[in-house]
Amino acid sequence: MIRSTALTLLIAGTALPAMARDDVLDVVAPFEIKGADPIQSGSILIKMDVIETLVDVSAGGQLEPGLATDWEVSEDGRNWTFSLRSGVTFHNGNPMDAPAVAKSLQRSVADGGLLARAPIDAITAKGDQQVEIELTAPFAMLPAFLAEYRSAIIAPESIAQDGTITEVIATGPYRVAKFSPPNKMSVVAFDQYWGEKAKIQRAAYHGVSRAETRALMAESGDADITLTLDPASVQRLKGEDDLEVISAPIPRVLMLKVNGEVFDQATRKALSLAIDRAGIAQAILRFPDGATQMFPPGMADWHDATLAPLKYDPQAAKEALAQAGWSESADGVLTRDGQRLDIELLTYPDRPELPLVAAVLEQQFKAVGAEATINSTNFSQIPARHNDGTLSTALFARNFALVPDPVGTLLQDYAPGGDWGAMGWSNAAFTDGVKAMAAGTAPEGTRDELVATLQAELPVIPIAWYQLTMAVSDTVEGVIVDPFERTLGLSSVSWSGQ
Repeated sequence: MIRSTALTLLIAGTALPAMARDDVLDVVAPFEIKGADPIQSGSILIKMDVIETLVDVSAGGQLEPGLATDWEVSEDGRNWTFSLRSGVTFHNGNPMDAPAVAKSLQRSVADGGLLARAPIDAITAKGDQQVEIELTAPFAMLPAFLAEYRSAIIAPESIAQDGTITEVIATGPYRVAKFSPPNKMSVVAFDQYWGEKAKIQRAAYHGVSRAETRALMAESGDADITLTLDPASVQRLKGEDDLEVISAPIPRVLMLKVNGEVFDQATRKALSLAIDRAGIAQAILRFPDGATQMFPPGMADWHDATLAPLKYDPQAAKEALAQAGWSESADGVLTRDGQRLDIELLTYPDRPELPLVAAVLEQQFKAVGAEATINSTNFSQIPARHNDGTLSTALFARNFALVPDPVGTLLQDYAPGGDWGAMGWSNAAFTDGVKAMAAGTAPEGTRDELVATLQAELPVIPIAWYQLTMAVSDTVEGVIVDPFERTLGLSSVSWSGQ
């Protein structure tokens, strides 16, 4: 719902996306739409209630029926059968049957979705209402993997012969009306939806990279729901009578990914000592404290309160670097075996706090003898430079609830490294432990050992535990704050007073 933007535009001199005064529910977020493929843009498509998965996730993180009503596994753990919800149709009017679901999942495996990390041997249709997934080894995490957005079910008509996705035809309460990547997608309520119909007929997603612009859109009423606010805007918007600013802890961690082939364990631990996490959290992020370990207290099964916390001690950092063989050169920068301690901090502005944190790290690393430079660019450069081996470090935020159990993210990122996880680091015992947990065969205590290994070897360096920040206009009600960042409850949102 739109209010006047004229005053804001005059004050800010900022060009906002063109919006008409209408009855459209406008969602504004920093992330661009990469394309129609759920593997690329699924996090946006699922929040906009366009795509759905076989398995859903409750507000408490428990798996629950989605497009599948139930599932069962064979005694040997290698054969899973999913029963499909009846009466579901795709946005093109065709039925969602077992052959269509099998084709969608097969394509997700082939094109590098999270399912490619599962030991899948075959996906087949059993009649019209059941899909069977055969595994080469037991894998208890399979239902959780099927809840991830990259495993969303799309219609066969979406998939070209070469496997590319040509358009978004899915099953959600909203269907795509106009697809204009990278910045906009318009959706309309799907009148054949199998569940409760959307309360608002039209909605739009706007990808707006500049944090200042997003805040202005929230302030002016151009945005009904605004995601990912920068810390300064949070404070300002809290003073607006017609906005509710929400901050809630989520299982997302701001971390520094470090190339282990360039920075050995001793050097990583020294750099960790150089980081003032509490100062960064309080001064930049406006969070109560920094990270003392990888997992936040809200992840009770994974947070180990008995672990020695990560500390800030620049003098100890200098001593640790000296013990690791680094010595001061003529220009003041540490060197070892002819190699300077140069650190490229690769990050991206989509999350507005990241370049600010990078600027602080640049100074804190300089204080212990390293020379850091900031490269703020597109976030896609992180996996790209991981894969071509040129990445030095990367500052980013990772959600450990991409699937409801963090084992899914650990399996993808650290067992061994994935392009958003460890680089140049591997630990055979850690890999075996994660895989055993995924298979459901891990002995008691495995989780604690995994957490301790991450703390001891620091394949990535945790900096802060995140909070979700969003602004919601008083023109709407029913928006959901989801710690798993899957949903906004969009189809249940209504105009206030209606």
